[in-house]
Amino acid sequence: MRMTFGVFSSVTLLFDFWDVHSPAGMVLSVLLVLLLALFYEVLKVWRVWLSGSQLAVRTPACTPPPSVHSESASMLEGSPDTSLAPVELHTSGPNSWLLHGIQTALHVLQVVLGYMLMLCVMSYNTWIFLGVVLGSVLGYFLSFPLLDQMQSFRLV
Repeated sequence: MRMTFGVFSSVTLLFDFWDVHSPAGMVLSVLLVLLLALFYEVLKVWRVWLSGSQLAVRTPACTPPPSVHSESASMLEGSPDTSLAPVELHTSGPNSWLLHGIQTALHVLQVVLGYMLMLCVMSYNTWIFLGVVLGSVLGYFLSFPLLDQMQSFRLV
C-alpha cells in the first residue's frame, strides 16, 4: 500500500467493489467523493439550523444574580453582543424526543460520512484528495450563506 500521494488512475476506495482502474472511473469516483464532501458540509449546516428551529426554545443556562453588579458587568450589558453566555436547549413534550432523535441520527450520519471521507483521503490519491477538498469548499461556499438566510427568515 502506498503511503505517499501520487497521481494514478488505479485505486480501491472504501470497499472492494469500488475498485477504479481507468481514467473515466477515476473521474466518476472524484465526482462521487466531491458530492459526499458537499453533502457533509450541508449536513453540518442542517444540524445547526435544526438546533435553532421552532421545535427548540433557547434559554440561557446561567445568568448572573441581580445583586452582582460590577463595572465590567454594566459594560457588558450595554454591548451589542451578549451571546457569550452558555445556552441550553429546553423543550418539552413529544417534540423534544423527536428533535433529539433527529439530531442523534444526523450526528451519526455526519460522523460516519466524515470517517468515510477521511478514509478516501487516506488512499493517498491526489485526485481523490482534491475531490474531497473541492467538495468541502463548494459545500461550505453554498451552504453557509443559506444558514444566514434561514436565520433571518426565522426572525421575521
